[in-house]
Amino acid sequence: MKTIRSIQFGNGVGWALPTMGICRYRQWWALPILLVFLYFANSGSSSAASVEFFDAGPFKVRAELDPETPKVGKNRVTIWVQDETGKPLSNVVLKTVAVMPAMGSMPAMYAPASMRETETGQYEGVFEPSMGGEWPLTIEIEADAGKGSITFDLATGRKGLRCATCGRSGIGGGADVPGTVRVDPARRQLIGITTGRVKQKKLRVTIRAAGHVTYDETRLSDVALKFDGWIGELYADAIGKPVKKGQPLFTVYSPELLTAQEEYLEILRRASAKGSKHRLEAARRRLRLWDIREAQIKALEKRGKAQEYMPILAPASGVVIEKQIVAGSAFRAGQQILRIADLSRVWVEAQVYDYELPLIKIGMKAKVVLPELQDREYPANVDFIYPFMEGDTHTARVRVVLDNSDGFLRPEMYAHIHLKAKLGKRLVVPESAVLYSGLSRVVFLDLGDGRLAPRKIKTGQRSRKWIEVLEGLEAGDTVVTSGNFLIAAESKLKAGLDSW
Repeated sequence: MKTIRSIQFGNGVGWALPTMGICRYRQWWALPILLVFLYFANSGSSSAASVEFFDAGPFKVRAELDPETPKVGKNRVTIWVQDETGKPLSNVVLKTVAVMPAMGSMPAMYAPASMRETETGQYEGVFEPSMGGEWPLTIEIEADAGKGSITFDLATGRKGLRCATCGRSGIGGGADVPGTVRVDPARRQLIGITTGRVKQKKLRVTIRAAGHVTYDETRLSDVALKFDGWIGELYADAIGKPVKKGQPLFTVYSPELLTAQEEYLEILRRASAKGSKHRLEAARRRLRLWDIREAQIKALEKRGKAQEYMPILAPASGVVIEKQIVAGSAFRAGQQILRIADLSRVWVEAQVYDYELPLIKIGMKAKVVLPELQDREYPANVDFIYPFMEGDTHTARVRVVLDNSDGFLRPEMYAHIHLKAKLGKRLVVPESAVLYSGLSRVVFLDLGDGRLAPRKIKTGQRSRKWIEVLEGLEAGDTVVTSGNFLIAAESKLKAGLDSW
């Protein structure tokens, strides 16, 4: 029995097959069986071979290692490059390098391989990892058909290569996005990777605004007289001195006031004369308009003599917070002499950022905390939101009102206002899952089969543990919640920094 010495197929597989004496004995009945055998043998071999090739731009690439389990030191890599139709490509420029990603203060390490063509479409080179660990192998291809690249997961002491930037046949349903990395269970445990679910959750946002205690502006009183004069005795003689409503603050001498008193007394004596009643009422109104109290006018009538130094009484209870005079000072009509503040009620004003303003409503519950006295907390409600922004900080002021009957709160004390805004159900992701890369927000999506893919998302409001997701994820997605910084370092090396 004779054999065909060799039959070669497009996948490079050769077969040696018996002729069964076809030519000599003319057994033509065996020829169809032979053709069917050859068809299925060729078809099966092509399917097996195609699993080993991966798309890299306009090319198909396969890579093998020698030894199959890479080691520290010299390792040989063999790469086959084909065009999209499966034809081996010659004279291709290959740039091949294994990279250990930077970790902490240790910089990234590189192990390049100088490639040479040994057969048509087959290239070989040697690379030398300097230490044990992960060394993702990146292959860049340049030919007349264009450019492409592919990255394989490679680790010393671990058998074989696994494509990191493409999908395998039957796994994952297509190509992975750039930057996808594969992490086996052992490495997951070593890195400390954990995952969490994206879900719908009632979101409550706490706004913490720094501010201070200040005066209730509706409880400030200025003492300013409507005539010129001089200060006699000064009873409210120091800033901070408490005063009560109706208590004398100081006495004043004024020629105008003295003349007004004498005119009033003269008209009073002639009250029985015709028309004197109207003149008396006019003189009395003049004294009242000069803030002379009714009790002081009655005392003047009883005394029957003008008072050279008239006492000026406190318009409200409080403490003196401003003082422009001393005993003997001259003053002009309309000049502010004293300012009195009622501290039985105070305001707390705090600064909030413009993006927080939509969450704040008048009447919403608040809590005032004194940062230096954590045991002091005051429940309150938002009383007012100022309708303008502060120019220097570009923040808005929010105000709450507090009872201060015990006088504990003092203006200019530091205080924080805590506001809780209920936003209802929102799509959220664990706060630890989100990485910040410039203006981008990135999470790593767990695709299964050890694949972790970077995904840019758009975020909204955030609480202490959760961040709202506006775009990029759906409820039920699984994302990496710890260990993602190490995954990010490897992903950037594979996908290129521009992709982030």
